Amino acid sequence: MPPAFAPLPIDAVLDNLMRTLAATPAAVLVAPPGAGKTTRVPLALLDAPWVRGGKILVLEPRRLAARAAAHRMAQTLGERVGERVGYRVRLRSEVSARTRIEVVTEGVFTRMVLDDPELAGVAAVLFDEFHERSLDADLGLALALDSQRGLRDDLRLLAMSATLDGARVAALMGTEGAPAPVIASEGRAFPVATRHLGRDPRARIEGQMAEAIVRALSEEQGSILAFLPGAAEIRRTRDFLAEKVRDPAVDLVPLFGAMDAAEQDRALLPAPAGRRKVVLATSIAETSLTIEGVRVVVDSGLARVPRFEPDVGLTTLVTERVSRAGADQRRGRAGRTEPGVCFRLWSEGETASLKPFATPEILSADLTGLVLDLARAGVREPASLPFLDPPPEPAVKEAKALLALLGALDAEGRVTPLGARMARLPLPPRLAHMVVMGAESGAGRQAGEIAAVLTERGLGGDGVDLLHRLDDFRRDRSRRAEDARRLAQRWTEAARGAADARRAAPSPAALLALAFPDRVAKARGDGTRFLLRNGRAGAVDPAAALAKAPYLAVAEMSGRADAARILLAAALAEDEIEALFAAEIGEGLEVTFDAGAAAVRARQTRRLGALTLSSRPRPTPPDAATARLLAEGVAGLGIARLPFSPSLAQWRDRVAFLRAAEGEPWPDLADAALAATAGDWLAPFIAGRTALAEITASDLDAALKALLPYALAARLEAEAPTHFTAPTGTRLPVDYAAEGGPQVEVRVQELFGLTTHPALAGGRIPLTLALLSPARRPIQVTKDLPQFWRGSWRDVRAEMRGRYPKHPWPEDPSQADPTTRAKPRGT
Repeated sequence: MPPAFAPLPIDAVLDNLMRTLAATPAAVLVAPPGAGKTTRVPLALLDAPWVRGGKILVLEPRRLAARAAAHRMAQTLGERVGERVGYRVRLRSEVSARTRIEVVTEGVFTRMVLDDPELAGVAAVLFDEFHERSLDADLGLALALDSQRGLRDDLRLLAMSATLDGARVAALMGTEGAPAPVIASEGRAFPVATRHLGRDPRARIEGQMAEAIVRALSEEQGSILAFLPGAAEIRRTRDFLAEKVRDPAVDLVPLFGAMDAAEQDRALLPAPAGRRKVVLATSIAETSLTIEGVRVVVDSGLARVPRFEPDVGLTTLVTERVSRAGADQRRGRAGRTEPGVCFRLWSEGETASLKPFATPEILSADLTGLVLDLARAGVREPASLPFLDPPPEPAVKEAKALLALLGALDAEGRVTPLGARMARLPLPPRLAHMVVMGAESGAGRQAGEIAAVLTERGLGGDGVDLLHRLDDFRRDRSRRAEDARRLAQRWTEAARGAADARRAAPSPAALLALAFPDRVAKARGDGTRFLLRNGRAGAVDPAAALAKAPYLAVAEMSGRADAARILLAAALAEDEIEALFAAEIGEGLEVTFDAGAAAVRARQTRRLGALTLSSRPRPTPPDAATARLLAEGVAGLGIARLPFSPSLAQWRDRVAFLRAAEGEPWPDLADAALAATAGDWLAPFIAGRTALAEITASDLDAALKALLPYALAARLEAEAPTHFTAPTGTRLPVDYAAEGGPQVEVRVQELFGLTTHPALAGGRIPLTLALLSPARRPIQVTKDLPQFWRGSWRDVRAEMRGRYPKHPWPEDPSQADPTTRAKPRGT
């Protein structure tokens, strides 16, 4: 056997796999890292009788993995890439008429199967590293299964992964109710010792990763692969290490998706003899790659993943803990070629709390592209396809709304001619819309360049201003930038239509607004914050020139809805907004409640979504809607702000007293109840009023008393009277708001001769008597006057006789005459 065909663990199951695929159209292959499934399986299937000269497509989740797999297989055959083994990825492809095995990224395959659902000339599709569950992988498998079951029963499908929920995938790929066969390879994993270092969640991850890497360099031999969540963390960790690592034989090498392909490939090469390499990588290095010489892994335990927010229509990158499957994949990188060591920046007990698998992207991604692609294929409801996890309905609904806004779908959800042109471009729908519309207005090349900058992370730098990124991109002479420019030109040519020579070509900001019409933003006047058309807010660094722009077209944001940062935007002129969105700008009279003035104000406004483009005062219409708005606005300020007269306040307290005593049918007149229904009970009585100051006490009196039916109004006077009439004939007001219940203050002499205690609510509730001295000072409070005469009166009488000798103090007041006067002279 030639050296290129040195034995690999996967060889042990290749015969079984060949027999399985000869007999069944689908299978699942589970093999650990380093088993050789990515490069050995396609070569083994190449001469299978059922292939019959057809192509084998191998799907990889990333461009780097696709290129590396193609080069490894070509090397195994002793050939150059582009002969029997080739690859197709974004920006580049190397294939020829001889190519039988094509390694493609999942997104490329999606375009292939949408353009040709029969997959003519394709014998098998191999989904490598399917456990990553990217959106393109899930869509690709659903489309391939649909094609296999409806058009190509001879098409073979194989899902491959090291860590996979094999039973679920097998059930999805099965036929006639039986799951697809699952073939497992034991693999050849070298032992990997695991050391848990823990980490301080309050400190930055970069410093702690640098300390762990320095420790690994001192304790272990060989090169190191360190996993960090993103490019920014990689750069900061490299800066820390540059200060800490003094050994000149140690090379610090970054590896992330936004790097040039040549730089990525160099990161995969073994370190030169006598040197060691520290590869600082994102999750791009988790799978399908063997980095020669690496026997140590340092894992931060973090990953950066996209999360879509349907309520605001934005996808943001969030940093979260890696899944157990992802941690296992990372750990396995240390044991690919020899025994290794994995340092983990978390405690051993925390491993059990990690999610078993990463959340499938289809459950948390922007589904706009998926919905448009399927609509183009005649599928209006994505859930009708055989997805492992059906697309969430809220995200589907949001995608349809955006596509309708872009003019890609009609009211029935069918693809419009514009949508069909957009779908033909291998771009997200937003950018496809921009490129198509830009081509029609003579700015196709510029639109293509903007699309390249937006889709190729890091191209043109990371500045906030799109114009600066475009300038840097145009000056960039790297291989990656050249490839991107050629790709942009192809997009432009594919979208080219009849340009309208009468119109001026749109600016980059206007083109960006065509891609993100829902993210046109207006400055809020504080120098940093902007309000977006969709209602969301974002902030720009106050030192950036864009902070002074009155309007922006926003492409990228990050952070929570209440604290989002604008990462990429362009200054937009107001006349550009008028020209782009003339049909969507609404004009009308807006009547609102001004809480500061406690009044209703009217303004003639022109709006684009949540943005007010212009506004001028207008007379407030004195209609029923205004009255209701005023009533509800004032209620929001507090019911106490209404002009209650003393008598009306007491009337309300009297009703509340009887409601407390009896419940229904007495109405609830508490502040909360009145505020909740102010538009119903108050508005009809304040017609023509536009401000709180214009509401009179009589308006409020009439409105509130209308809430009490006539029969209850009569009972109110009888059972909760406004005054208590003392035996002397004096009418004393009753305080129904007193803490202990309805109460009246009365001089004790005016109650002489009273043998029964006065009561309210039909005699059910005693009236509290606050007894006063002749000088109207408190003596005692009682709810049982006869008992007071028989008991406490003796002590009160003794004290009062000495203090007020000119007033009568009978031994038995129940038999005395009530009086308001002192004793006659001489008595």
